[in-house]
Amino acid sequence: MSGKRKPCSQVKTMAVDARRREQLLNDLARRIERLGMTAPAILFLETYKPLAFLGAQWLWFAQPFLTLGFNETDLRDLTLIVEERTGIEELIARLEASPSDQT
Repeated sequence: MSGKRKPCSQVKTMAVDARRREQLLNDLARRIERLGMTAPAILFLETYKPLAFLGAQWLWFAQPFLTLGFNETDLRDLTLIVEERTGIEELIARLEASPSDQT
């Protein structure tokens, strides 16, 4: 056991840069809006916020199956975004600002 373990602060974390994050959240909000699911999505996301981390863990688990219909990189980055409560809140803000919700 001569190998030293890295302290947690030295472990490389995965992150999505700000520009990519903005693009993915906007694209997802537009897709939801196109499907006419803005109000149900907002309701779901508001309810889901306390469980965001667990939901993201499910996405990591299901990723091999979900990549059959989604771009693998986009799915990975979206999972990283929704792992954080702020990512969910940003998506909700975009959905609330969508034109279809202004009626």
